[in-house]
Amino acid sequence: MSMDKVYLNDYEKPPYAVKSIDLVFDLHETKTIVKSKMKITRLCEPSRPLLLDGEELELLRVVLDGRELHESEYELSELGMSLHLLPESFTLEIENSVNPEANTSLDGLYRSGGIFCTQNEPEGFRRITYFMDRPDVMAVYSTKIIADKRAYPVLLSNGNLFESGELEGGKHYAIWKDPFPKPSYLYALVAGDLGCVNDSFETMSAKKIELNIYCDKGNEAKCSHAMASLKASMRWDEERFGREYDLDIYNIVAVDSFNMGAMENKGLNVFNSHYVLADADTATDENFLGIESVIAHEYFHNWTGNRITCRDWFQLTLKEGLTVFRDQEFSSDMNTRSVQRISDVKALQERQFVEDASPTSHPIKPDSYIEINNFYTATIYEKGAEVIRMIHTMLGEEGFRKGMDLYFETFDGQAVRTEDFVWAMQKASGFNLEQFTLWYSQSGTPEVDVTTRFDKKEQRFEITLSQSYLSPTQSGQKPYFFPFMLGLIDRNGKEISLKLQNSQNQPFIERGILLISKESESFVFEEIKEEPVMSINRNFSAPIKLHTAYTLQEYAFLMAHDSDAFNRFEASQTIAAMVLHTLIDAVQINGPMALSETYAEAFAKVLLDMDMDMSLKAASLTLPSVSMLMQERKVLDVEAIYAARNFLKRELVRRYGAEIRVQYDSLNVSGEYRLDKAAIGRRKLKNTLLSFMSALRDESLAFAQYEHANNMTDRLSALALLANSKTQAREKALGDFYTRYKSNTLVMNKYLSVIASSELKETLENVKTLLNDEVFDIKVPNLVRSLIGSFARNALHFHAADGSGYVFVSQKIRELDKLNPQIASGLAGAFKDYGRLNEKAKVLMKEELESIISVEGLSKNVYEIVSKILGEK
Repeated sequence: MSMDKVYLNDYEKPPYAVKSIDLVFDLHETKTIVKSKMKITRLCEPSRPLLLDGEELELLRVVLDGRELHESEYELSELGMSLHLLPESFTLEIENSVNPEANTSLDGLYRSGGIFCTQNEPEGFRRITYFMDRPDVMAVYSTKIIADKRAYPVLLSNGNLFESGELEGGKHYAIWKDPFPKPSYLYALVAGDLGCVNDSFETMSAKKIELNIYCDKGNEAKCSHAMASLKASMRWDEERFGREYDLDIYNIVAVDSFNMGAMENKGLNVFNSHYVLADADTATDENFLGIESVIAHEYFHNWTGNRITCRDWFQLTLKEGLTVFRDQEFSSDMNTRSVQRISDVKALQERQFVEDASPTSHPIKPDSYIEINNFYTATIYEKGAEVIRMIHTMLGEEGFRKGMDLYFETFDGQAVRTEDFVWAMQKASGFNLEQFTLWYSQSGTPEVDVTTRFDKKEQRFEITLSQSYLSPTQSGQKPYFFPFMLGLIDRNGKEISLKLQNSQNQPFIERGILLISKESESFVFEEIKEEPVMSINRNFSAPIKLHTAYTLQEYAFLMAHDSDAFNRFEASQTIAAMVLHTLIDAVQINGPMALSETYAEAFAKVLLDMDMDMSLKAASLTLPSVSMLMQERKVLDVEAIYAARNFLKRELVRRYGAEIRVQYDSLNVSGEYRLDKAAIGRRKLKNTLLSFMSALRDESLAFAQYEHANNMTDRLSALALLANSKTQAREKALGDFYTRYKSNTLVMNKYLSVIASSELKETLENVKTLLNDEVFDIKVPNLVRSLIGSFARNALHFHAADGSGYVFVSQKIRELDKLNPQIASGLAGAFKDYGRLNEKAKVLMKEELESIISVEGLSKNVYEIVSKILGEK
């Protein structure tokens, strides 16, 4: 297989256009017959061939304008078919067969769990039939599905149901027609014996839309939250962006075997069941919120992704970054905005910042790739959303909405570029975004040093911001342009009115925004009577890393007084990280460790603040994660990080255990499970407090919570804590959980993750044992991510000193690469810290990386990731 790179600069417009494609599927488990009939127009000189992508297909016949072609009249290869000397307009019919049962990559048409399903983004359609499988080839699709009625009573595809009926031999058919042109990656087909939950939605123009969620029979009751989330997202998109749904029917199908979270196929969304099925007994609060977000995300794609799609795959963030921003805004409106922002930024910092600092770093708009599946990343999605958010911050809600309206009006029905989106924003607002577009082409996380100077006599306060760029994969970067939200707080905790000296920023400073565009620049604030404390990058207005000379005392002040809820949280994390890094240094030299009194007092103020939002309070009390601490260490010492975190937790409990217990008891009351902001906040705070109390290795409280829990949030929180102990309570709880839920695959994902995430030294052996358990199946992506993926994210054991973690994960990558390269390459990303290991660990990891890359027949997916990691100097 070729490992050649694809380059953005090599893009050429498609030489042929496909006006329509009519598909007929005669479904069979091992030999499905696919017939396509395409109306095609040549847009190039006659000598240029028509190249159709096709992989793992058995060609049966080719018919051009009614005449069957001899095999000498076309050329076949492992990658497709080429036809020469074609007329200007013609009809091309192709018949081929595929084997869905053998398709373990879950790319194209596959059969799993008794269900036929497709996944075509980005390049799966070529595994169904021969086609120009690229996003800028947009055609009108119709589909006829033929299948055994008893085994597959439900037959679904894109668009609206046009016709259905009975056939001989116990078969039946359904014809679906989608009137909107779309690229092949948005094509979908599902057939199975499925249960269904039905509802309807009336749009703002009084059009009634039929809504259906299909799932395995018996799970219908777990679809109610997903349905409510769908209806809420449809209403929200009408109110916020004026976008109305355009078909007569909207279908969602939940399947267990799916490589992604969900797929926005036009009118037929296919979802990983993890993001559809939920009830209080089997799903956590986090699961419920995740369902709400992902249901909305896929629905919002109807306009930002489907009606307007990508010209090529380098533009992926055009649809994904924009749609993540939209789903984040939806979740903020549905829940508590500040808490949602904290959640979104934590995910960015823990996943995308790590990616930006690794050998796999790339811009949100890459300029090359070997395997496009490797670029469905936190950079494309989450950082891409932050880029959109910065535009929103600078333009304001009204200006951004005008830009969105112009974008929809101008490009509806087209495959476009990121430049087209930026053009719409500039055109509608008159705001110059030329320098801002560097965010699309430059990789890495900008770092900003902030220094200050106060002139008491002149009552002036000067702030200087200096940018630096430390991308591991690029050099010669230019200064970024970004909004920098800030506030100045006096020593009494009150906001100071902002007045800039001689600045074009004045219209923006009225909104608390500085516009940063130079490598280094200073801003002078006037009429400042006493030296203030800065609250900077409020609401995380730009995805940057900040460096200040702030002391623990100043961060403690911000924890107590900052009016920006996100920055109060950020101050809590920064001060805790400063304390933890001091403790980590002490562990490494076997020095004495002590609890910082400044931090202890700041922690207590948050703990004892009974007026604080409980979700915000829980987030502020929680210590920085191992992942966040690892990012700031030049050479990784994972054991020292764990030791420091555990020490700090224990000392805080020894100091404030009584107060923690009183609050825990006040929250640990029985009652009906509710899914509202207040109830979610109470559970979040309760379980945060429980995690502190468990630091002293008294598991009685966690076990009592496990036994009496009436919801999965409380039960799983307790179980995860018990999994770190070597007690009878641990064995009893784990045994009960397994017995209670072993027939529920979604809950078993949680069980596998708990075992694989444990700090116990026998964790690796426990994971290996579970590989042979009846609940595990290596062909199911969710189970692989839950067991092997969770272990790979368990830094303590993945980075075990003897290299056993590296050996285990590399063995699984090699095994999975033969089954599902996408899942294998995802695991390979666990090795991205190779360059920051100590010399002994680096030798051990390098040995495993080289064993992977030397495998004969290694997929492009895994090769691209591992070769980048090994290429790091």
